[in-house]
Amino acid sequence: MGWLAHFLSFLLFHLHFHASSSLSFSFNSSSSAMLCQHDQSLALLQFKKTFSIRSDASPRESDFPYHPKPYPKTVSWKEGTDCCSWDGITCDLETGNVIGLHLSNSLLFGTIYSNNPLFFLHHLQSLDLSYNDFNNSHLSPQFGQFLNLTYLNLSSSNFVGQIPLEISYLSSLVSLDLSWNDFLILETIIFNKLVQNLTQLQELDLSYVNMSLVAPSSLMNLSSSLTSLKLWHCELHGKIPDISHLSKLVTLHLLFFDSYGGLMIEIEPMTFDRLVRNLTKIREFHLDGVNMSMVAPSSLMNLSSSLSSLALEVCELQGKFPDNIIQRPNLQLLALSGNEHLTGSLPRHNWKNSLRHLDLSWTKIPVYLDYDFVGNLKSLGTLYLSGCNFRVSNLELLGELTQLTGLDLSNNSFTGQISSSFGSLKQLSSLYLSYNNFNGQIPSSFENLKQLRFLGLDNNNLSGEIPNYFTNFTQLFWLLLSNNRFTGPIPVQLGRLSCLYALDLSNNLLNATIPPSLFSLPQLETLILKNNELTGHLGPFQDNSLSYIDLSNNKLHGPIPNSIFKLVDLTVLILSSNNLTGEASSAACKLKSLQILDLSNNSLNGFIPQCLGNFSNNLSVLHLGMNKFHGTIPETFSVGSSLRYLNFNGNQLQRKIPLSISNCRNLEILDLGNNNIDDSFPHFLGTLSKLQILILKSNKLHGLVKGSTANYSFSKLRIFDLSSNMFSGPLPAEYFNNFKAMVNSDVKMEYMRDPNNSYDYSVSLTLKGLEIELVKIQTLLTTIDLSSNKFTGKIPQLIGKLKALKQLNLSHNQLTGNIQPSLGNLSNLESLDLSSNLFVGRIPMQLVDLTFLQVFRVSHNRLEGPIPEGNQFNTFDNTSYEGNLGLCGFPLEKCNSRESQQSAASKEDDSESKIGFGWKVVLAGYGCGVIFGIAMGYVVFKTRNPAWFVRMVEGYQKPKRFKN
Repeated sequence: MGWLAHFLSFLLFHLHFHASSSLSFSFNSSSSAMLCQHDQSLALLQFKKTFSIRSDASPRESDFPYHPKPYPKTVSWKEGTDCCSWDGITCDLETGNVIGLHLSNSLLFGTIYSNNPLFFLHHLQSLDLSYNDFNNSHLSPQFGQFLNLTYLNLSSSNFVGQIPLEISYLSSLVSLDLSWNDFLILETIIFNKLVQNLTQLQELDLSYVNMSLVAPSSLMNLSSSLTSLKLWHCELHGKIPDISHLSKLVTLHLLFFDSYGGLMIEIEPMTFDRLVRNLTKIREFHLDGVNMSMVAPSSLMNLSSSLSSLALEVCELQGKFPDNIIQRPNLQLLALSGNEHLTGSLPRHNWKNSLRHLDLSWTKIPVYLDYDFVGNLKSLGTLYLSGCNFRVSNLELLGELTQLTGLDLSNNSFTGQISSSFGSLKQLSSLYLSYNNFNGQIPSSFENLKQLRFLGLDNNNLSGEIPNYFTNFTQLFWLLLSNNRFTGPIPVQLGRLSCLYALDLSNNLLNATIPPSLFSLPQLETLILKNNELTGHLGPFQDNSLSYIDLSNNKLHGPIPNSIFKLVDLTVLILSSNNLTGEASSAACKLKSLQILDLSNNSLNGFIPQCLGNFSNNLSVLHLGMNKFHGTIPETFSVGSSLRYLNFNGNQLQRKIPLSISNCRNLEILDLGNNNIDDSFPHFLGTLSKLQILILKSNKLHGLVKGSTANYSFSKLRIFDLSSNMFSGPLPAEYFNNFKAMVNSDVKMEYMRDPNNSYDYSVSLTLKGLEIELVKIQTLLTTIDLSSNKFTGKIPQLIGKLKALKQLNLSHNQLTGNIQPSLGNLSNLESLDLSSNLFVGRIPMQLVDLTFLQVFRVSHNRLEGPIPEGNQFNTFDNTSYEGNLGLCGFPLEKCNSRESQQSAASKEDDSESKIGFGWKVVLAGYGCGVIFGIAMGYVVFKTRNPAWFVRMVEGYQKPKRFKN
């Protein structure tokens, strides 16, 4: 696992470990001498009625195992009873006024409006509504009237929008927690008012509040009374200012990453040095994700001797970490993961502490996993050593660390069988051995690990059957066994794991049917069984929490059960590459949360439901390609559509391309190839400013392809395939002029995929005469294929501007004139096919400059004169030139005399009569350029049976020139 994966586990540990540091308030019912005030009792009962109780409104125990178990506190609120005795209520013993409302984890669901009865409780001093779901409520200005409040906790309760100015009126606040409300926004003016007015504040937590508009320098105005400051993922960027005046800080947690894991904020060495020298009371010092590349690790020696927790994950620390830090007597947590240039060494003896959490993942600090190392860790609760610099790795010794609750040894190069000593770690709740080279079977001693919540054994070479004793893991939340060689059936016993949230058994050799009990697990949200040999029918699915289903590349058959369309939380449904039959039900349109629907490469038939065009603005991927659908393309694509990828390739669809597709403003890929669409060119698609791939090949499209003069039309297009249609007229020079993305060859190599899910886009293309499905699409791949149409006229000169082109195919048209010399400017071109046209004149010498050219075909034209020599032209054989009576030179006859030319001409005639269009029957084998590598790599990946390719490169196909 990478640093991000075990960071989540560290977070859970941290929340539990440091819970005692928070300010303490009495949340228990009060045995008051005076009954609750009637008006306040009535307000509470009305408050109760504004919410429903929902099991998913508070985090599940499996999500936050160290939090109190959620339960509905308001159930105890009964009319006619003393509200001071109600659960979650605290009253003033003398007046009977309600002064405390503590409803954390109470399963409340609903919206808090400004007229909510809550705001009648004017005497409140403590208010805790954390860990509920207030359904995108805006923070009401009415919160500002609780002038007696000293404690306010609205954490993790689904509040959104601007934090109101009125919060700054709560000048008596000692503790303010608005954290983990991902869509709360704090503006600069409001933040400045907060720090100006809340002068008594001791605890402030704004984690996950959007503070992108707040200048980090504003932190300098924070009250010096603060003892705890937590700012995780607040979108702050720039430099951390000097906040060394916060000398009373006991807890400082700063954690900043952008959405790609990059660092957004930095701290300068002088600022850091003043900070660690002045924070003399600091116990928890966490600066995860802060750029400390200029800070010398030795300056950490100035941290307070009372330090108990030090977390500096992904800080770009480099140099030698001071080894005596780990000998601090109070140190209980040390997390340094993700600092890949951090070196140093750990002392072999006398650690003098009771360390409970150690994370050295993805550092260069050498790890000697021997008796001395293990002897220093007897009290350790969590040990994360993913991607470490192991010098000694006696994994057997880890069985002595019997207090361990978390162990991560992923992303190392461990081999052999998994040590049976791990079975001694009976307290383990998380175990990650992923991304190693372990082989053999899962040890039988794992049967003892009955406390497991997270088990990751994926990406190894483990074999055998999945053990039946997994049913003992009754608390298991996350089971990852993908990318191994497990065989046999999926154990029926897995269907008894009622706490299971995620199950990934993909990329194994599992067979037999899927146990129906898996489809009814009450907590299961993610089910990934792709790339196995599973058989049988699907379902039935029970009404549960499933949101992500991927059963692709198996041998499932029969219809898609309607019960799957009753999974109201479903966001991803991938059933591609099976043997499913029947029709696609319109019931799919009930899945309003669906983001990805992939039913491709099955035997589904009937009509495509029209409602698929507009049933949800969340849908980003719709792939129904390679089925047997007929009828028309849905005409109902609506304004506001989120579609990025639309693929109906390889069906029997007819009639026209609907204008409503132009409503899909985010569309990046449109593949309608290999259908029976009878229409003219859909010029309206040029308004889709994000479109990168357009494939309309092998249909019945006709007429002119005359482009718009607007320079935005298809400006991001990188793959343009109109082959095998009936288009006529001149080549679309106007569009060529707009293809801005084909001009710039300086592009970072990435794969096109859905930005919100782990889903790779795919398309069907003809590369070097071979029809293949690209299961991954490189951003480097740029092609134009207009072959097998009725285009006429000359190649426009401006095509030479498209310097990023890898493949250009204009073959089998009626193009005339000379071959355009500007083609020599296409410096990245690997494949150029101009065969079967009416070109005349000579082959331009400029084409010799195409040093990446692996495929060149000009056969069956009216060319004459000498073939250019040098570079790649020394590698092409006769088939590239056949059918041109006037050509001479290598590899044809020399151009010495008319007789030799005539001889060559007669041989060409003979060749044509025997072979015809020779390029069609010669399998591409011209070397390993980008297109060749993509084509062969993806086909081998897809088929898992490269024997035909092996025969090709070994010369099975002849001629000898192709032999490597």
